[in-house]
Amino acid sequence: MADEEAGGAERMEVSTELPQTPQLLASWWDQQVDFYTTFLHHLAQLVPEIYSAEMDPDLEKQEESIQMSIFTPLEWYLFGEDPDICLEKLKHSGAFQLCGKVFKSGETTYSCRDCAIDPTCVLCMDCFQNSVHKNHRYKMHTSTGGGFCDCGDTEAWKTGPFCVSHEPGRAGTTKENLRCPLNEEVIAQARKIFPSVIKYIVEMTIWEEEKELLPELQIREKNERYYCVLFNDEHHSYDHVIYSLQRALDCELAEAQLHTTAIDKEGRRAVKAGAFAACQEAKEDIKSHSENVSQHPLHVEVLHSEVMAHQKFALRLGSWMNKIMSYSSDFRQIFCQACLREEPGSENPCLISRLMLWDAKLYKGARKILHELIFSSFFMEMEYKKFFAMEFVKYYKQLQKEYISDDHDRSISVTALSVQMFTVPTLARHLIEEQNVISVITETLLEVLPEYLDRNNKFNFQGYSQDKLGRVYAVICDLKYILISKPTAWTERLRMQFLEGFRSFLKILTCMQGMEEIRRQVGQHIEVDPDWEAAIAIQMQLKNILLMFQEWCACDEELLLVAYKECHKAVMRCSTSFISSSKTVVQLCGHTLETKSYRVSEDLVSIHLPLSRTLAGLHVRLSRLGAVSRLHEFVPFEDFQVEVLVEYPLRCLVLVAQVVAEMWRRNGLSLISQDLIKQYNTLIEEMLQVLIYIVGERYVPGVGNVTKEEVTMREIIHLLCIEPMPHSAIAKNLPENENNETGLENVINKVATFKKPGVSGHGVYELKDESLKDFNMYFYHYSKTQHSKAEHMQKKRRKQENKDEALPPPPPPEFCPAFSKVVNLLNCDIMMYILRIIFERAIDTDSNLWTEGMLQMAFHILALGLLEEKQQLQKAPEEEVTFDFYHKASRLGSSAMNAQNIQMLLEKLKGIPQLEGQKDMITWILQMFDTVKRLREKSCLIVATTSGSESIKNDEITHDKEKAERKRKAEAARLHRQKIMAQMSALQKNFIETHKLMYDSTSEMSGKEDSIMEEESTPAVSDYSRIALGPKRGPTVTEKEVLTCILCQEEQEVKIENNAMVLSACVQKSTALTQNRGKPIELSGETVDPLFMDPDLAYGTYTGSCGHVMHAVCWQKYFEAVQLSSQQRIHVDLFDLESGEYLCPLCKSLCNTVIPIIPLQPQRINSENAEALAQLLTLAQWIQTVLARISGYNMKHAKGENPTIPVLLDQGMGDSTFEFHSILSFGIQPSIKYSNSIKEMVILFATTIYRIGLKVPPDETDPRIPMMTWSTCAFTIQAIENLLGDEGKPLFGALQNRQHNGLKALMQFAIAQKITCPQVLIQKHLVRLLSVVLPNLKSEDTPCLLSIDLFHVLVGAVLAFPSLYWDDTVDLQPSSISSSYNHLYLFHLITMAHMLQILLTIDTDLPLAQVQEESEEARSASSFLAEVSQYTNGCIGCGVPGWYLWVSLKNGITPYLRCAALFFHYLLGVTPPEELLTNPAEGEYSALCSYLSLPTNLFLLFQEYWDTVRPLLQRWCADPALLHCLKQKNTIVRYPRKRNSLIELPDDYSCLLNQASHFRCPRSADDERKHPVLCLFCGAILCSQNICCQEIVNGEEVGACIFHALHCGAGVCIFLKIRECRVVLVEGKARGCAYPAPYLDEYGETDPGLKRGNPLHLSRERYRKLHLVWQQHCIIEEIARSQETNQMLFGFNWQLL
Repeated sequence: MADEEAGGAERMEVSTELPQTPQLLASWWDQQVDFYTTFLHHLAQLVPEIYSAEMDPDLEKQEESIQMSIFTPLEWYLFGEDPDICLEKLKHSGAFQLCGKVFKSGETTYSCRDCAIDPTCVLCMDCFQNSVHKNHRYKMHTSTGGGFCDCGDTEAWKTGPFCVSHEPGRAGTTKENLRCPLNEEVIAQARKIFPSVIKYIVEMTIWEEEKELLPELQIREKNERYYCVLFNDEHHSYDHVIYSLQRALDCELAEAQLHTTAIDKEGRRAVKAGAFAACQEAKEDIKSHSENVSQHPLHVEVLHSEVMAHQKFALRLGSWMNKIMSYSSDFRQIFCQACLREEPGSENPCLISRLMLWDAKLYKGARKILHELIFSSFFMEMEYKKFFAMEFVKYYKQLQKEYISDDHDRSISVTALSVQMFTVPTLARHLIEEQNVISVITETLLEVLPEYLDRNNKFNFQGYSQDKLGRVYAVICDLKYILISKPTAWTERLRMQFLEGFRSFLKILTCMQGMEEIRRQVGQHIEVDPDWEAAIAIQMQLKNILLMFQEWCACDEELLLVAYKECHKAVMRCSTSFISSSKTVVQLCGHTLETKSYRVSEDLVSIHLPLSRTLAGLHVRLSRLGAVSRLHEFVPFEDFQVEVLVEYPLRCLVLVAQVVAEMWRRNGLSLISQDLIKQYNTLIEEMLQVLIYIVGERYVPGVGNVTKEEVTMREIIHLLCIEPMPHSAIAKNLPENENNETGLENVINKVATFKKPGVSGHGVYELKDESLKDFNMYFYHYSKTQHSKAEHMQKKRRKQENKDEALPPPPPPEFCPAFSKVVNLLNCDIMMYILRIIFERAIDTDSNLWTEGMLQMAFHILALGLLEEKQQLQKAPEEEVTFDFYHKASRLGSSAMNAQNIQMLLEKLKGIPQLEGQKDMITWILQMFDTVKRLREKSCLIVATTSGSESIKNDEITHDKEKAERKRKAEAARLHRQKIMAQMSALQKNFIETHKLMYDSTSEMSGKEDSIMEEESTPAVSDYSRIALGPKRGPTVTEKEVLTCILCQEEQEVKIENNAMVLSACVQKSTALTQNRGKPIELSGETVDPLFMDPDLAYGTYTGSCGHVMHAVCWQKYFEAVQLSSQQRIHVDLFDLESGEYLCPLCKSLCNTVIPIIPLQPQRINSENAEALAQLLTLAQWIQTVLARISGYNMKHAKGENPTIPVLLDQGMGDSTFEFHSILSFGIQPSIKYSNSIKEMVILFATTIYRIGLKVPPDETDPRIPMMTWSTCAFTIQAIENLLGDEGKPLFGALQNRQHNGLKALMQFAIAQKITCPQVLIQKHLVRLLSVVLPNLKSEDTPCLLSIDLFHVLVGAVLAFPSLYWDDTVDLQPSSISSSYNHLYLFHLITMAHMLQILLTIDTDLPLAQVQEESEEARSASSFLAEVSQYTNGCIGCGVPGWYLWVSLKNGITPYLRCAALFFHYLLGVTPPEELLTNPAEGEYSALCSYLSLPTNLFLLFQEYWDTVRPLLQRWCADPALLHCLKQKNTIVRYPRKRNSLIELPDDYSCLLNQASHFRCPRSADDERKHPVLCLFCGAILCSQNICCQEIVNGEEVGACIFHALHCGAGVCIFLKIRECRVVLVEGKARGCAYPAPYLDEYGETDPGLKRGNPLHLSRERYRKLHLVWQQHCIIEEIARSQETNQMLFGFNWQLL
């Protein structure tokens, strides 16, 4: 390395000669004669120096050096003074008129359907928000990158071309100062500097030498440092490149990944530095390794370090140019002039063209910067945009050919700029007139496709390359852009050049007319179908272009006729083989026809006829302009041979018919006669259908007298005849014009009414009744299935309305004059012959050469003929009407004796049983015959009218008879149906009764009738007994429970001694109630102590059940079977068997455990005993008894150590007559004995709760298992109470069955759970719980009152309390009376503690409302608070009015009381008061108080127990931890806790898109496409699906969303992908599903992926539904259901979301 350092020292010496400061350097440059050489010398010294560390550069330092030593001097030299001041001045000197923001991939763009000239005119987010288009019909789309904002371009918009920011006459910018104040000197300097800078950029960018540099740049000692540089391509995947690099360079995976990411982003990267030989070796290695994995080797070059440095700097200089040009229009113009100047005496084109031509050889990063240069210079100045476009067209062929052989995406190719120029109307005209751009594009097409031409000069795309043809489509697109807006005024030159282009385009169509001919194979199996996709794809690409050419031609009559002539010539040229072939003669019905012999089933046939289509389109447009009369001037009559023109389209139609008849099946086996008949019949049907289309389909402006609106209306009517449809489905089925508009909105409300959507589904349009008459069964655009569906729907509808089922065609519109002769087809002898033959075959009993479908079509043709004649007769006098369909149809078929006319045949058809369904249609036709006959009869008008009316009467009479008969039948059928329905309903009831539980989860509980309490089964429950606690406790309401297992369908009664039955259930972590979202979570619960719950309920464990019952044994077998089958499956499992997950066998909900169903133990209280005991057992005595018992246990367990006896005699707590056994004297009973099967299930369920709640491995002996059981009981009750409150439902009357069954099982399980643990353990937990309210038991780990949730304490204490009755020798439990007191006193104590909690945390800063009159409660509140205030040393103020205290207390304590009511009800089974079953608000509070044995004025509790409670109060309040909590106001939890809801979303979706557009990824500086995702729990915006934001959790990589979900929602979360408008639900690390977003367009539809782009608005109902999915803890269930229905072999990798 020593010599390099020496070299470094020399280098430094060279640069010392230069002036030091930017200012001096600028003035020194000013003295030099040749700026270009001076500038290059300067760069030659500095650039290699600055960019020496290519492999691991210090980017900030590089940037600083460049600014200091190159850019700042350049800016000084340009402005002649301090550049910062100048640029600041320029910045404020006036608004741009063009926005010119270049879109990055993924940005949202807006287009206005009302004002944009074409769909390529778009606005960026900011311009759109500040423009008039915001209130128009706009569309939103996601940019693929590369386009730019058209704000300010007057040619792009019909109205409102400027947003507020780009308005020319905006306030603050007068006309004079709009031109930037650039003085002459600066402009002169720019003319001097810019050409040198541009020349350097171009020379370095297109520099090919790997080792040498420009002579001007070679002033230093040349070093021997080279780089091995790897370039990006689209052949190799990420993994290929990483593999090749690891092998070739022997580097770590992380390094290879780093290189690969950089290559993908920038397009190239130096992967090795060193001497030439070493780099050359690395290059060969990489190439050979990459050839192992793919056909193409990677593109690698060895570059000299200085070449690399200068190339890198050239791009940086490009960005600097961009910045400078953004300040002034003059700069942009000077830049453009310099770029367009051709060097005198040089062969080379101008600089900008050299860059364009080199584009395909450049790497990604260079292309991006050069395209930005073009955008910020040429495209911002209209004049120069034109010059650039001319250069572009000049080299168009070469550029496109290079793009086609390149492998980079279109978005980063210079050819993608065509859309920016070709869609500008004036520019497009100019390019057509001056450079004949249409011919240039079409010739390019012909030059890139010659390899696909066969020897007949037709295309044949067999064995094509998908990628190459995909690139050819880009050229076709350019043609569309040039033609996108029709010229308003035609010049002679424009007409001439356009026709030239049209002829050139016809050449392409000529190569396609009749291409890829095929011949039907008979008798042998075809192994491989020929490739037809490419040909069809190109046809589809050209479809719109054919229409655009036709529209252009139709602008001008002369032009149209010339174009028609050209196209006709081309068609005739392609038909020479047909014209010259031999003829045969055909005879029928006395007519003869000479025709060429040709059979579609044997000869070659092609479906590609673009020339014929174009000619047909031009013909219709001639008719529309009324210019058909002049056609013979251009195409002489003798040349206009219709039979030649229709020959090829007819062949194509026959081919289609044969395919329908299955004659072109791949295995062409010979057919049996039955199949042959079927084939013939199908072919006849297809022929009749074509005839119907020819004579009946007139809804094309130019063919029939109709407008575009009428055409669209008819399309909509026929779509809605199939079924009601959403807006998007209708729009999708309608043809679009070149502006992607269908004309749907203008007419839809005339024919249909809109029905709004509910909470799910989408809005639909329903057809108005008056539009039904326009239904045509043989509508041209119906597919076979649509046809039958529409027919079925219409018949069904007519039946319901008691009408006949005939569906005749609606009267068709008149033909235009050019097509008026077509109706004669209906009337010709051959048509009559066809109809008669069909009818005769149908009557012939032996014939099977007819089908009902065929007859239906024949009837349709008959009806068309009669309608046509009727219309003509009504318009003109009878003698002028030559159309005599009636006459021909009434003629006899022959002169034979038994000859019949069509009417007679129809009469006979009525009697054929198979045609029952067609009877009404035949009747209609016969009536029509009569109508036409009456119109024809020449007799005097009066007679005609009278006889007419009579015959009509007769018709009516028969019609009425038929109607009556039909009515009678309908009535009979109705009664029959009723009878059957009644039988079914009885069976169903019976079934539901027997399988009651299966239906539990599905039926909601409504009010009283299926209320939880089956009142009938118990003796009349009087009101006094609706009390759950204390001596007046009501009786337990139990009934015999017999349940059916959903797996084996056997019934079993639920008893303690029986084998266990279980409920399927799911235990999950939840943050649904958190008051502190995002609180850091312990990822592993090894050290967590879950006995006390924080008052913010940050993380709870929720247990939900779907309510389905199984035998424990059946469930175990089922689970084992699931495990077994999953081992044999290959696809990704939907659930995690390791964690015990499975899907409920009945409803497919995701479950991960089962709850054992344990019956309620009935308990009755003898009220006299209870009253008596009340005298003995006061609260004070109860407390003493409990403390004595606890100290006794402590003595026992201490054995020899100093026992910790709680001080009993403290503060007058009674005397010491209480001893260890006192507690037993109030009533005991033996413990319950559970069956082993139930115990097993209890242990299993308890372990699951522990495992999931704490995220730890299962351990049946862990002391925390009972704590987790109590915790999930309390949390589940709180969650359900919160949900009921949220929905405004009553506490008991509105529980769903699944919630009811789940809670019942959960509470009974919790009672049983303690028998599976050592009682000593439960006693220890109990002492800790009681220590919160009984300070005597206090130990160092007792938390203070304000830092725990007291409802959790209540549940734990009540469930653990029986453990105090346990002794080593006997297994006892409290009797009903004892437990009623235990519950009462525990509840009262904890309630008082909770009241203190609420009053201490009241928010006194709120503005108080008017003073209400002081009630008794308010007075108690004031005095109580005054008392407490003394104990807290004045930490809490007493200035709060009493009424406010009381209101706050009542509101704050209600959720706790509601939870307690639920808890005690499910624990004890005592019926709750009526008010809790019905209306939620009225009387709820007093009902709760009475049920829970509380006074309605809660302060009376303190009064009642004052002597006992006062010392407790003092000690609670004096707790230093509590006082500390009070001082920290901000972290305190207030009551009632706030209800969580999803974040507020804006009404208009574009506000969210706006947020996303300003989102910057916190981890990466680049502006690559990001996927911003919004968390609906907390409102954070995350960068999803991107490597930059991945995190490592437990050694696994997870995406930003999954990582966020772990902290925000305990693994469960709801996200909105902003740019795609999709909601995503996720759970855990690897599960998620999509969910419909709550944003709808005006038609009530969601728009995932913003495909349609209509404005979207928030649907409150949908958002509310999403909120409920979360609050009901159904997210996991939704995900499981979704994955169950969309099982994919390789799904989305949710982990990296």
